[in-house]
Amino acid sequence: MKIGKVETYLHEVIEKDGSVFFGLIDPMDDKRENPFKFAKVFDEAGADIILIGGSIGAEGDLLNNVVKRIKETTNKPVVLFPGNIGGVTKYADALYFMSLLNSNNPYWITGAQALAAPMITMNKMEAIPTSLLIVEPGETVGWIGEAKPIPYHKPDIAVAYALAGKLLGQRVTILERGSGAPGPSSPEMFRAVKQAVGHPVICAGSSKTLDDIKTTLMAGADGIHVASMVQHAQDPLGMAKKLVQFTKDVGREKLKK
Repeated sequence: MKIGKVETYLHEVIEKDGSVFFGLIDPMDDKRENPFKFAKVFDEAGADIILIGGSIGAEGDLLNNVVKRIKETTNKPVVLFPGNIGGVTKYADALYFMSLLNSNNPYWITGAQALAAPMITMNKMEAIPTSLLIVEPGETVGWIGEAKPIPYHKPDIAVAYALAGKLLGQRVTILERGSGAPGPSSPEMFRAVKQAVGHPVICAGSSKTLDDIKTTLMAGADGIHVASMVQHAQDPLGMAKKLVQFTKDVGREKLKK
């Protein structure tokens, strides 16, 4: 499958900066204006990609309207991180076309993808073939996805799944511990997975500190999803600017190695 515009941009940012910063937004935020507030914050702070997803129930007119409105306020790519087939809207620039490889339920491996594929093709959406791996504890995403979480201290299991995804044609691997996890996957896991697959490896949130971000990126991750560190800050814009700058500084340090 041909690499699309957003996926090409993803590679260009990694080559230039050594890291990609994804500002993650939940369309189902309890406060009605927050998705647009944080989209503006991430845009002004210099995030590379505005990522939409991570919630239950964000679909239909709600999702369409949120994405359309966000796209009116930013020139950054708006990418979907869908939790199910309802998390897809034609108004986004692209989506992670994900397979949750370590699910116990084939619905999350190929079933949802088969249901969504005709709509994605009909609307000529850019689908980025992506492996999603759930690492313990898994939290909500692991429970919903009926995952058999990969043990934190077993990078070899993550490598096996990541390689399987690559051989199946996936071009991005995401390591996800779930919202509320005590931190990201281990640096040993990121290092081993990156060495095995070669393509972009992304840390899906769980970073609590700058040290978490630096350790993850230096170990092998090419990008990070950030949400709560900005959303819970007293000064969201100031925090977002700090995190984007730090992520880019670490990326450039990595490129020099």
